[in-house]
Amino acid sequence: MKNHEIKTVERRFLLAILLTCTILIVEAIGSWWTGSLALLSDAAHVFLDIFAILLSWLAIRLSTMPADERYSYGFHRFEVIASLANGLTLGFVSLGILVEAYKRLLVPAPVKGLDLLLLATFGLIVNLIVAYILGGGHLHHHDHGPHHSEDLNIRSARLHVLGDAAASLGVIVAGIIIWQTGWTQADPIASIIISLIIFASSYRLIRDSFRIMMEGVPACINLEDVSQAIGSVPGVLQVHDLHVWGVCSAHVILSAHAVIEDQMISQGEAIMEEVKGILHDLFGIEHTTIQLEHESCGQGSEALRLGDEGEDGAMQMEEAGPEDMVRKS
Repeated sequence: MKNHEIKTVERRFLLAILLTCTILIVEAIGSWWTGSLALLSDAAHVFLDIFAILLSWLAIRLSTMPADERYSYGFHRFEVIASLANGLTLGFVSLGILVEAYKRLLVPAPVKGLDLLLLATFGLIVNLIVAYILGGGHLHHHDHGPHHSEDLNIRSARLHVLGDAAASLGVIVAGIIIWQTGWTQADPIASIIISLIIFASSYRLIRDSFRIMMEGVPACINLEDVSQAIGSVPGVLQVHDLHVWGVCSAHVILSAHAVIEDQMISQGEAIMEEVKGILHDLFGIEHTTIQLEHESCGQGSEALRLGDEGEDGAMQMEEAGPEDMVRKS
């Protein structure tokens, strides 16, 4: 991301933090005034929104720092660490809300329905504005063809805010019910719904962060498609020891061994350039390490072999074109 783009992102994040702090103050005071557990739960979620946005902002700042001798890939993975922390804290808060909601179901407490409705409506409006600020401008997207990837931290921060907007909507419904009927049980029920929304957001963040931390294959990439794409290049006979993983959500790395016909080095370099071009165009993989061999070294498992029968397969791949090998996901 360029310097002027970073400054734009930072301005948006600071505005989002300011607006979210406003929601937190209003809802914290409002929960005390109305006696609403749902509003207090929403305020706790808002506090995590602030935490998430701050971590995301810090991750973007750190990700721009250059690589050094000890961190040869730079600091991009701080994005993943921050997102994992966000997901775990969301999960703990979700459990806490469930416990408190259960207590309220057993022992109902008085709640001011109309005041709750007005405060929750304010929270919903501001949350939608913050979500638009974080997502409406398509911040920090890395467009690499069909496998477009979005910064995991910006997505995690926006998930927090959108989850809180959905929670505010639930509080609004509870406020209307309490205001019109006096049925205060609607408040802890709304709290349970909020906790489930928070838990769903937590699960997605932990799942995506864990995949990157474990150097798993990105969800948008299929290894078989990658091996076939490499094998579609004329001169490639076999692909083995194939690995694809991500440093962060936007930086995918590939390493592989490719057996090619015995030929001059200059011809091998041409094959290498074509393979890199296909990987970039089809899968958004910019950082590749490919070892060319004239016979298999035996390292790693075999991903693709083009023999007598494979030549027909290679011809079919050439006729179909590399684009047809991309998994529709």
